[in-house]
Amino acid sequence: QVQLVDSGGGLVQAGGSLRLSCAASGSIFSISAMGWYRQAPGKQRELVAANTRGGSTNYADSVKGRFTISRDNAKNTVYLQMDSLKPEDTAVYYCNARRLDEVGVHDYWGQGTQVTVSS
Repeated sequence: QVQLVDSGGGLVQAGGSLRLSCAASGSIFSISAMGWYRQAPGKQRELVAANTRGGSTNYADSVKGRFTISRDNAKNTVYLQMDSLKPEDTAVYYCNARRLDEVGVHDYWGQGTQVTVSS
C-alpha cells in the first residue's frame, strides 16, 4: 500500500510559476514510477509528466519546455515545477504512483490540488 499527499496548488497569474509536491509513504520501495496527472472541468484526466526509477521522464506535449518533474529520494518526494503557466493549465492536479507486483499493475493517487491560472 502506498499513500500520497500532494500540495502546492493555488491561484496564479498567467506567466507565473508554481511548484507542486507529492510526499509518498508506505511501500515506497515497490514504486516503479511516479507522475502527475491533471483533470480540467469537462475533460478526461491526462498525464502531465512521469518519472521512472530508471530515470526516464515523459511529458505531455502541451507542457514540454514549461514543466519539470523531479524527485528527492531522501525525502520520498516528487515535484512538478510549473513555469510560464497558461489559463489552459487550470485543473486539479493529482500525484500518481505506479506499483508492479506479482498480481499486476497498481496505481495510487493523491487527493488532488487545485491549480488556477488567471488571464
